[in-house]
Amino acid sequence: MNSLTPGEWQAIWLTAKLAGLTTLILLVLSAPLAWWLARSGNRFTNLAAALVSLPLVLPPTVIGFYLLLVLGPQGAVGGTLESLGLQHLAFSFWGILIGSVIYSLPFAVQPLREAFAGIDPRLLDAAATLRAGPMDRFFSVVLPLSRSGILTAVVITFAHTVGEFGVIAMLGGSIAGETRVVSIAIYDHTQALEYAAAHRLSAILLGFSFVTLFLFYAINQRVMSPLKAR
Repeated sequence: MNSLTPGEWQAIWLTAKLAGLTTLILLVLSAPLAWWLARSGNRFTNLAAALVSLPLVLPPTVIGFYLLLVLGPQGAVGGTLESLGLQHLAFSFWGILIGSVIYSLPFAVQPLREAFAGIDPRLLDAAATLRAGPMDRFFSVVLPLSRSGILTAVVITFAHTVGEFGVIAMLGGSIAGETRVVSIAIYDHTQALEYAAAHRLSAILLGFSFVTLFLFYAINQRVMSPLKAR
């Protein structure tokens, strides 16, 4: 197998950057949202849960299409940016980052929601009697007891973003150094009948996916073992 070209290394770096930023952003956004979904019982919970889970059933090309309309030069967001003398977000790295955050949202929220829902409320009540405030209880009680859910959210979100194609293809196209991630590069190579190059990148994604899942299950087993022993 031939060595990777500079363009392919660039696509790998861009993919890692996109997946890393998406995971970091979603951890910050998903934690309070998942906590609210797990603990709230009002009538808006089901509506919010349905909206969060929508990317699970919608084709990624649909999400990418509507984001293209919104973030493009004629869209509400893109048009506003253009009127301010700024560049619209379609066919840019920041555009596909927004698309990845939206499309990967349920993959971060669901594991966190399940982990938060499994926490015994009596532990939080006990912390409250010790005068621990809501934020203190969340960081000192909730997060340590949700290690497995946090790990799951991180791994699934990162891996899902690495393999994403539809949203990026619709919203970002294939611009080298800007939106041409590994999945797009594989598609480009295949369209050009460059099967050896497509195989190189596909083999890397296959190996990455297997190693990621193997490490995830191994680490998750070690995290869960002390909890089950209690």
